[in-house]
Amino acid sequence: GIFAGYISISDEIKGDSLAAVEGLKKAGVEKIVMLTGDNETTAQDVAQKLGISEYYANLLPEDKVEKTEELMESLGGHLAFVGDGINDAPVIMRADVGVAMGGVGSDAAIEAADVVLMGDSPEKLVQAVGIAHRTKNIVIQNIVLALGVKGAFIILGALGSATMWGAVFADVGVALMAVLNSARALRYSEL
Repeated sequence: GIFAGYISISDEIKGDSLAAVEGLKKAGVEKIVMLTGDNETTAQDVAQKLGISEYYANLLPEDKVEKTEELMESLGGHLAFVGDGINDAPVIMRADVGVAMGGVGSDAAIEAADVVLMGDSPEKLVQAVGIAHRTKNIVIQNIVLALGVKGAFIILGALGSATMWGAVFADVGVALMAVLNSARALRYSEL
């Protein structure tokens, strides 16, 4: 009957989690909020170590969905949710962009997700955001290029300076340039 001590068991923060949070902030993510089922003390400790200023603890799956909807209304922007467990599936499905950590994720979370990261490294999320930004920029470049060339040929055609064959070759050339420009997305350097 003499108290000799106690054993404490807790999850460890993944080694690259802090780098992932910092990388997301550098990538332009304005607000990072942690929603967790863990108790207040654990949540506060993890949030402090990761530099996350806003967190909500002791949340059941339905509480996470409710909090996500509140955040979506208050932020007015797009909301991405990253999770890995079966309890995260409803929130992953509700978010604008649902991300499942595929290596350790439950089948329900993976099925509900828009994006599945293969592996359990949080830094892969930073890479995914980088790929998305780069791809968006390439798409914008292709649209501007195509509309610019087509607009120029409309003007030249109206002035009588462009021939039908010139317009056809320009259209094929723009399509080829767009394909080649799009191929740059395959060479993402930080993978």
